[in-house]
Amino acid sequence: MNPSRPAARRAAAPPRPATRPAVPEAEVVWRFSRASGPGGQHVNTTDSAVEARWDVVASGVLEGPLRDRALARLGPRLLDGRVLAVHAAEHRSQWRNRQAALSRLQALLDEAVAPPPPRRRPTRKSRGVNERRLTDKKRRGDVKKGRRGEW
Repeated sequence: MNPSRPAARRAAAPPRPATRPAVPEAEVVWRFSRASGPGGQHVNTTDSAVEARWDVVASGVLEGPLRDRALARLGPRLLDGRVLAVHAAEHRSQWRNRQAALSRLQALLDEAVAPPPPRRRPTRKSRGVNERRLTDKKRRGDVKKGRRGEW
């Protein structure tokens, strides 16, 4: 950091919870089905696609305001207004699809319970900036007028 330059002022970020709520794997209901896509031996007999369902309302992880915020933000994604479902079938392995679905559930939960961004404080341009802009416009117009040849 350059000591001759003053430090830039930053708006204080809203306080974040010390630990983010995690989706408990014990509360996730798993469903497996046959995944389409590439495969080899056992491709038509293994159930590798995964659907993970997590009941947001009945979960003990979220309390009061966090639950309300999550329900409000996840509203369109929820089944029956309470269950969050994620489908994963990009891997050939059921275990890897389970991990992918669980990480997607966690990412959705993190996004849903994140505090809202700080409100933007409206600012105005200074008078000097506006005057410089207008004088530059006038000077540019005079240059163009001089090119026309109309003296």
